[in-house]
Amino acid sequence: MNEHCQTENLTRREFIRSAGFVMALGATNSVGFPQLVNLPKQSTIIRIRQVDSNFEREPLNPYRFKGSAITESWQVASLLESESGIRKVGLCTQGVLWSDAKVFANHSERVGNALMYAISDRALQMLKGNTFTDPVTLLDNLFPEVYAYAKTITRNPDLRKTFALNALVSVDNAAWLLYAHENGLTRFDDIIPAPYRSGLSYHHEKVASIPSFSVGATVESIKKAADEGYFILKLKTGAAGTQADMLEKDLAFLTAVHKAIGHYETPYTQSGKIPYYFDANGRYEKKETLLRFLDHAHKIGAFDQIAVIEEPFDERNEEFVGDLGVRIAADESAHTVDDAAIRIQQGYSAIAVKAIAKTLSMTMKIAQLAFEKKVPCFCADLTVNPILVDWNKNVAARLAPFPGMAIGLQETNGHQYFKNWDKLMAYHPKAGATWTRTQRGVYPTDASFYAESGGIFLPSPHYDGLFPA
Repeated sequence: MNEHCQTENLTRREFIRSAGFVMALGATNSVGFPQLVNLPKQSTIIRIRQVDSNFEREPLNPYRFKGSAITESWQVASLLESESGIRKVGLCTQGVLWSDAKVFANHSERVGNALMYAISDRALQMLKGNTFTDPVTLLDNLFPEVYAYAKTITRNPDLRKTFALNALVSVDNAAWLLYAHENGLTRFDDIIPAPYRSGLSYHHEKVASIPSFSVGATVESIKKAADEGYFILKLKTGAAGTQADMLEKDLAFLTAVHKAIGHYETPYTQSGKIPYYFDANGRYEKKETLLRFLDHAHKIGAFDQIAVIEEPFDERNEEFVGDLGVRIAADESAHTVDDAAIRIQQGYSAIAVKAIAKTLSMTMKIAQLAFEKKVPCFCADLTVNPILVDWNKNVAARLAPFPGMAIGLQETNGHQYFKNWDKLMAYHPKAGATWTRTQRGVYPTDASFYAESGGIFLPSPHYDGLFPA
């Protein structure tokens, strides 16, 4: 990929003209679109007449995790226009570091984003002139070739599947919007295919709004959030440095956090205490190291307040985790429903689902598997824009209650890291609705939220405006 993609004034046209992107697209013409099979007979067959894509770069306050940091976020918009003239725009927030740290490390931050964007555009080109009936089957057919293409242009044969899934989010969202319109469906409940409805059958009246604190966050900032009513906080561990350095910093962090907020009370947990949600993003190389972290939690009286520890190990670590005495959650390692099934066998007893990072289609499958296996789920964030927050919220509000808690759970940290969060909020078609704002640590998901499906089916003039008719 041409390093000139790093220019501060990079636009989509300039990006497409860059030698690296032209070279990448040149390799796509020899790959045919796979034949769609097993389509539901009751649904409309939708032919895609036109496709397009665009992106905007949004600056971030540095968000540190996985031993690195992100400083900007690309907001990708994908347009699908059907033969009947209906145009729908799907959105995606790209998460290169989260989805594949190796790609992030091997390129500048901008080039890593450019690679993911090229994959999104490739998927759109595969769709042009072809038909689909339902988005889940569409994703099943798209993914193998898109993933193969992604491995080629990143020059990474071990590319994590999540990188390709993240690139497909805007395409998948546009497909769901087009599917809903063409079939006369107006509510989120209506678009859930029958095989996945039991996994998304709850209607919580409230959803926890979970902020996220990156590695190096001050205890003062964490205490401030707890004082504002946030009752469950995502705390990034896995500090930079050697494993010994990391553990020393993580133990000191745990001690400081527990001293500052361990005594806080909340009406949303059975214990009445504030729960801890740790995320190490695969930084712990050995089970023994995590056991030392847990031993320290026991010593300071914090262990019983640990609700979940997310992704402590690299996904290639196949050690059994069901004997640690604490709930271990899979996130980025549960790329697909098959990967989630393997993680459950390895003792993972929770799954962080991400409709905004692994596609809504794949998330429905994972949520249903987890429901059948009695493994609780919650929604994690990717520092996404406000519209995508409500795509995720539609899932979080329908998941079965997390053990020990009374409401749905959703991490949402965009307000912490986007420098222009208020501007992004203005792009939401229901900006100002009660369920778009956190109130004392929760989103009120009342009847209006379900009636309007969080506003996700409504057009956003800003993002639609990226594609003049």
